[in-house]
Amino acid sequence: MMLKSHLAFAAFSASMLAASGSFAQAPNLDAVPDKMPFDIPYGAPISLEKAEAVLHAALGESAKRGWKMNCAVYDSGANLVVFKRMDGAQLASIAIAEHKARVAVKARRETKAIEDGVQKANLIYLTTLDDFIASRGGIPLVEGGKIIGSVGCSGGTGSQDEVVAKAGAATVK
Repeated sequence: MMLKSHLAFAAFSASMLAASGSFAQAPNLDAVPDKMPFDIPYGAPISLEKAEAVLHAALGESAKRGWKMNCAVYDSGANLVVFKRMDGAQLASIAIAEHKARVAVKARRETKAIEDGVQKANLIYLTTLDDFIASRGGIPLVEGGKIIGSVGCSGGTGSQDEVVAKAGAATVK
């Protein structure tokens, strides 16, 4: 029994060492890009009609999959336009959905980019920035090359939240 434990631990340790070599190196934070990243201009605020269409599409995708979600749509000024909580969706995700939408519009990027920065590129400093969230499910809404708002969804796993938010965002062209 003891030998099996030692062998299992040795196998686990070897796999961790092998995996650690496959992580990407952190980006060079001293590099100066030629262009400003995520430089999408802000446009006029999303209309209530469009915001409701985004929300309807997101909640429709969620219902189709049997996922209980909270979804928020913000305008280009980072103000809440519409919000809905599906029956039975977890209460903690109300604020999280709103946070994801707010960050996606203010930071002009999907919250998955922030999650990837923390998880994959080891940019831990991102967690120190005011009003950031490193969790996917927040997506800017871009129309005519300008940000008109954002959608944020929460209640499932990050990947479930992202699928639902993308369904809502797909209504904006």
